[in-house]
Amino acid sequence: MRLISALLLSGALFAQDTVYHPDGQILPGPPSPAAFRDWLADILHWRNERLVRIGYDGAQYARPEMKWSQSNFIQPQMMVEDRYFYDPVAHRYTVDRYLDDLDRRYGGIDSVLIWPVYPNIGVDSRSQYDLIRDLPGGVTGIRQMIADFHRRDVKVFFPVMAWDQGTHDPGMTNAQATARLMAELGADGVNGDTFTGIPRAYREASDATGHPIVLEPEVGVESDEMLAWNTQSWGYWKYSTIPSVSRYKWLEPRHMVNICRRWARDRTDDLQHAWFNGVGYESWENIWGIWNGITPRDAEALRRIAMLERKYASMLVSAEWEPHTPVLQTGVYASKFPRDGAILWTFVNRNEYKVAGPQLDAPAGYRYFDLWHGVELHPENSRLNFEMEPNGYGAILAAQSVDAAFLAKMRQFKPLAEFSHEWQAIPQHIVEIPRATTSNHDGMIHIPAGDFTFDVSGIEIEGGNSDGVDVQYPWEPSARRHHLHPMHIDSFWMDRTLVTNAQFGAFLKATGYHPADDHNFIRDWRADQPDKPVTWVSMDDARAYAKWAGKRLPHEWEWQYAAQGSNGRAVPAVDHGRTMRAPDNVGAHPEGASQFGILDMIATLWQWTDEYQDEHTRAAIVRGGSYYQPDGSHWYFPQAYKLTEHGKYLLMSDGKDRSGGIGFRCVADER
Repeated sequence: MRLISALLLSGALFAQDTVYHPDGQILPGPPSPAAFRDWLADILHWRNERLVRIGYDGAQYARPEMKWSQSNFIQPQMMVEDRYFYDPVAHRYTVDRYLDDLDRRYGGIDSVLIWPVYPNIGVDSRSQYDLIRDLPGGVTGIRQMIADFHRRDVKVFFPVMAWDQGTHDPGMTNAQATARLMAELGADGVNGDTFTGIPRAYREASDATGHPIVLEPEVGVESDEMLAWNTQSWGYWKYSTIPSVSRYKWLEPRHMVNICRRWARDRTDDLQHAWFNGVGYESWENIWGIWNGITPRDAEALRRIAMLERKYASMLVSAEWEPHTPVLQTGVYASKFPRDGAILWTFVNRNEYKVAGPQLDAPAGYRYFDLWHGVELHPENSRLNFEMEPNGYGAILAAQSVDAAFLAKMRQFKPLAEFSHEWQAIPQHIVEIPRATTSNHDGMIHIPAGDFTFDVSGIEIEGGNSDGVDVQYPWEPSARRHHLHPMHIDSFWMDRTLVTNAQFGAFLKATGYHPADDHNFIRDWRADQPDKPVTWVSMDDARAYAKWAGKRLPHEWEWQYAAQGSNGRAVPAVDHGRTMRAPDNVGAHPEGASQFGILDMIATLWQWTDEYQDEHTRAAIVRGGSYYQPDGSHWYFPQAYKLTEHGKYLLMSDGKDRSGGIGFRCVADER
């Protein structure tokens, strides 16, 4: 004990002797221009000693199959449910449409992180690997989709989440399952969701497949040693007026950071810090089905930054990188990247006003080019004069020559001030449900008309109470999480129970219905279990059944009105298994009936109601919660057992949308 105490007390002896200490993923810049030389000497000392302490080996960065990550500047996380990516009517991926939109709006991307899991994962026992395989076309379709991205010179990442330990067990380690699936698909990398460094086991498992992939942890690296095999990472940074320096790029200039601040509406800080450091940007807009679009001004800035970074990628990995190199104007900051007889400076103007005039002392022996404006500069009194817009950018190249065609392209751009910097929520609309009547009300209960206060909130894990979260009801100006609306409910009829295997089987026999996308279609249906609620049916499958029966799916407010009195009633036993058991028979819990006598409303199965669409996402409102709750993580699809809560289930394709945790019931209008 005395030895341990002595070691704890003397811990400072083992720390590095520096003045300007790292702060998480960043190194704070010098407190003033006058402190630059001391600051630079201090962080150089820290880097040299740190590399010795961690026994750093940069061999992974020299591997030919990994070098592309050093120019992987722009990467969006893309929800597979994005309507620009997949057409559920034509049943095909629309990679060109997706990429053409990004090319038009902000100049395109270098890689894409394809996201098929959270927030839907946990609605049933499918694992992260199952949900990838459930993408349209299966492995064959995914391989072709990836080939479509590769044809456009875009690399493809998928996520891996260590927290997914409550769903279907893959039967091997996560490192092995991930490496084998990525090799099977032909993917280029993985993003380690919530990982502070992806363990070496993933590097080894990937190499063992003969198809090595790039590793990109979401939350930086837990220890600097992990930089040796994590050749990329995301950057969650603190921002100050004086730009910070990337800790990881400072240690290893070939390491690629994609700065990420998913909920930012003004992305100036993110883009300026990325440009100052010569690193990349996570151009994430579709956040779990919530659209946070990049404003036109930021999009235009991103276009130009990306063009310059791609053009001069080889210079941005310079081992002689000098952040906060001396400049002449207050509130202006620059990094210097010397390489191969040339010098590139990346400038940011952190002032809210335009800065013009002398900016930089010009070393002799070069021609000078203002890359941002696309013109050659001529030193005046050994100084370079140019201007930068308020919160703007600059790029200077010192070289003997320049690509004249590239310079001409940059010269054609308009000032950023001509582009709007206003953020706007994307409008949604509800998908119409046509009236439906039937003379056969067997198994249905009449719900009388009444005045009703429709009070409900979305249970999305992320997004807070921001404009654009959840859904936009027809009476609301935009989507939001919390909804309260007095309304009159006309009388209608509702199925007493969920639709059963027997009822759905009768529909199939009478109509011969078979969906064009039949992946997962009624995969658990059994004729010898007629009273089980039918599952693995998409919204379109449910709509087809309802139309045959002369009925329709309920509006959410009708469902909630009919469910009154269900809170706190007896419900099925919760299932926490890694493979979900079959649901209870319909009507097995009569004590849980609503005040109108409707059964199976709470914790039996999620139930289809309304669909909402915006330009980029389709989503269903599912009600009632289910008996299945995978253990081990709060990231799984949350439950909504209260009548004032609903789930938002993102929609992509019938095959992927079908679930063992979702059933349905029908309603009919008065004749």
